[in-house]
Amino acid sequence: MKNHEALYPNLKAEMARCGLTGGAAAKALGKNPGTFSAKLNEPSRFRLDEAIRLRDRFFPGMSLDYLFERKEESQAAG
Repeated sequence: MKNHEALYPNLKAEMARCGLTGGAAAKALGKNPGTFSAKLNEPSRFRLDEAIRLRDRFFPGMSLDYLFERKEESQAAG
């Protein structure tokens, strides 16, 4: 995977759809924007409590499975 590609494309797409910036998401998690960016682009960086907090605050109607489907998983299914 290239460094500029997001590991969690569904999460990135939903963030874009609702205008959620990385800075705002980072603030909701109590992280700095650089740390949040690393979480989007490196495997196993999101903790379960962080994923739940993001989903509950910004995407309450969506499943964790959908939001945090990893790029490799979606490519294998297609």
